Amino acid sequence: MTIRLQGDVERAGEVNGLEDLEKPLILEEKIVVINDNHETGQDQESTGSIGMVLLCTFVAVCGSFEFGSCVGYSAPTQSAIREDLNLSIAEYSMFGSILTIGAMFGAITSGRIADFIGRKGAMRMSACICITGWLAVFFSTGPSSLDAGRILTGYGIGVFSYVVPIFIAEIAPKNLRGGLTTLNQLMIVTGSSTAFLIGSAITWRGLALTGIVPCVFLLVGLCFVPESPRWLAKVGLEKEFREALQKLRGKDADVTREAAEIQVYLETLQALPKAELLNLLESKYIRSVIIGVAVMVFQQFGGINGIGFYASETFASAGLSSAKIGTIAYACIQIPITMLGAVLMDKSGRRPLIMISATGTFLGSFLAGTSFFLKGHGLLLEWVPILAVAGVLIYVSAFSIGMGAVPWVIMSEIFPINIKGIAGSLVVLVNWLGAWAVSFTFNFLMDWSSSGTFFVYSGFSVLTVLYVAKFVPETKGKTLEEIQKSINS
Repeated sequence: MTIRLQGDVERAGEVNGLEDLEKPLILEEKIVVINDNHETGQDQESTGSIGMVLLCTFVAVCGSFEFGSCVGYSAPTQSAIREDLNLSIAEYSMFGSILTIGAMFGAITSGRIADFIGRKGAMRMSACICITGWLAVFFSTGPSSLDAGRILTGYGIGVFSYVVPIFIAEIAPKNLRGGLTTLNQLMIVTGSSTAFLIGSAITWRGLALTGIVPCVFLLVGLCFVPESPRWLAKVGLEKEFREALQKLRGKDADVTREAAEIQVYLETLQALPKAELLNLLESKYIRSVIIGVAVMVFQQFGGINGIGFYASETFASAGLSSAKIGTIAYACIQIPITMLGAVLMDKSGRRPLIMISATGTFLGSFLAGTSFFLKGHGLLLEWVPILAVAGVLIYVSAFSIGMGAVPWVIMSEIFPINIKGIAGSLVVLVNWLGAWAVSFTFNFLMDWSSSGTFFVYSGFSVLTVLYVAKFVPETKGKTLEEIQKSINS
């Protein structure tokens, strides 16, 4: 019997403190082999009805779309909100960056919430919190209510970042699981791009109301889909577990073997030894932890959240006659490039893709920095907007093809399963803290030196290439044992 463990996400065992936190984006399958004389039952799964599975996935990724809507909100609205509410740069920087603080707390608590009230319950709660946050933003008359709304939406998407990929992984049959879980990342990017596009055409208050729409679709859709069978099995609801599984696989499907696999899976996870935070300092784990933390630091300090959160203002600062044109181009380029990156992930390998991606972000940052350098010295002024737009678009294209997704995949592959929960928690916590630091400091750095800001980001991209070339192993097609041997050799 072969049971696939979907990276961090299918971990339905113990939940404890920071172990609640799991990676929110790209997921990778791991395989646990249990000896018996039966086949996997995958053929049975593939013959069942997938209509309910697709409906469940569509409903769940409304939460991913909401995630993207929240991330993309601040870029097209910066100048309008600052003008209408008389916000200083510091106040707007707090508004833009506080989303990541809320998301960090949401992600930390999401595991316990999803285990206590179920996957559907967690998504319902998140949707209601996001709706409350958007209404607070819509009715804002000053920075306090604006920040309160932003941190609420941040908390909501922090929970979504955990529970959506978990729910999809737990309801999908094995032959569809990989493809369906990639929709999570794709819908995040789509939500962000949609916010960029719509925000270029309507007011910031109107854009806040559009953020409620995916939540409404999610709340309505959850009324028509079953709960995760794995969660139902974990909490001992045997009858409901089998009914949900039958509903997902089709009324005529034989779910006996899959139900047995799920039960064995849960027993296997519960039998694993619990890991504590201090265990990560042991010599057999420390290199994996350093690599996981390092790739997340490089991902964030390359500047993605600063550039993404405030793209419209960056274009305006460079002298682009219509910042909206640059913002629309930014939005349109993300989706196809993200899809290309997903295709290349298993074809080119992790190391080449992240190194090529980081080289591209270096080039993009360097071009953008050069444009502001020329503007500051009054040189080739007609080229300044062109270089700025080209630099930012090259940057986001390069980031979307590798730096956005590959660090999450690497994280899912380098940790032994017994420390995956606690190590993943630490790495994702570092990622959120980095996201906050970059998004909060971006406007201050731009005031200090626009060219210097982008040159700093380009420097981190160079360090990324060097670090990955020297220390990060190729994980494509390798077993856990091979990966660990490569890391510790």
